[in-house]
Amino acid sequence: MTFPELVQKRVSVRDYTSQPIEEQKINQLLDMGRLAPSAVNYQPWRFVVITSDKGRQAVYSCYPREWIKPAPLFILVCGNRDESWKRKTDNKDHLDIDMGIVIEHICLAATELDLGSCIICNFDTEICRASFNLPENIEPVAILSIGYPTNPDIFTTTPKKRKGISEIVLRESF
Repeated sequence: MTFPELVQKRVSVRDYTSQPIEEQKINQLLDMGRLAPSAVNYQPWRFVVITSDKGRQAVYSCYPREWIKPAPLFILVCGNRDESWKRKTDNKDHLDIDMGIVIEHICLAATELDLGSCIICNFDTEICRASFNLPENIEPVAILSIGYPTNPDIFTTTPKKRKGISEIVLRESF
């Protein structure tokens, strides 16, 4: 699959079968995340892999939406602000940029493996922090739900609702 085909195929999936994901595929997802670029190569991320019923229930406690219940895998993507690069001129912390890159690497890898994924950011961070014993310096950034889509055609039948190039591109100046 070419990169343009992969990007076109990737959609947010919110309807999963309960089929477990093979450990080899989980390891591939994590490795693709590990290989993501980061500011000054600091790699300030940590991944909490959640497959047990107890762990999945803990995810549900901080994001109580019915659609996530069948997902067989969650990856809690965390960032370490103590390890993230800060730009010297204005102290801009690049943690969120690094996390966005690593999250999309994992989601694209899932798509390539015919797994659906969804980036969940609207969760209770305090419940999440307590449920997964996160140290104070570790920030829960996103929860990725991952699984086999109930409808495998979702990758080709979901329309991409995106602004046109002319709406977002400026040349030489704003």
